[in-house]
Amino acid sequence: MKKFIIALLACCAFATVHAADLTWLTDLPKAQAQAKSENKLILMNFTGSDWCPACIQLDKTVLSQPEFADYAQKNLVTVLVDFPQGKPQSDDLKAANDALSKKYDIEGFPTLILAKPDGSVVWKQVGYDGSGPKVLVDRLSGAKQK
Repeated sequence: MKKFIIALLACCAFATVHAADLTWLTDLPKAQAQAKSENKLILMNFTGSDWCPACIQLDKTVLSQPEFADYAQKNLVTVLVDFPQGKPQSDDLKAANDALSKKYDIEGFPTLILAKPDGSVVWKQVGYDGSGPKVLVDRLSGAKQK
């Protein structure tokens, strides 16, 4: 029984580390080039990471989970478009994020946008409905098929 528990804990630790390996870029042109070369779609997460309760919950319960990270690493290039209130950001990043917010007509946080490498929108979700990583993966997979 002890060996089973140790093995289970080791698996959980691996899954946690694996989820942490997901890289969120902040440069959309770089993400577009990567998506094009890897034949992937881009998932943009428009968030207020340090003040928006729904954004924080989405990150905690979905985007940082191994099930989502596994899917994203195989199928997506992920881009964080953050609008924090307390975290420092360069003026260039703030300007780039503001421009993306206008381009994609962001009206609330969180907003997830699935886009082709050319920037055209395939799928958009405004808000967080409390669903888990499997639901988001299913939604993204369905949108990808269209």
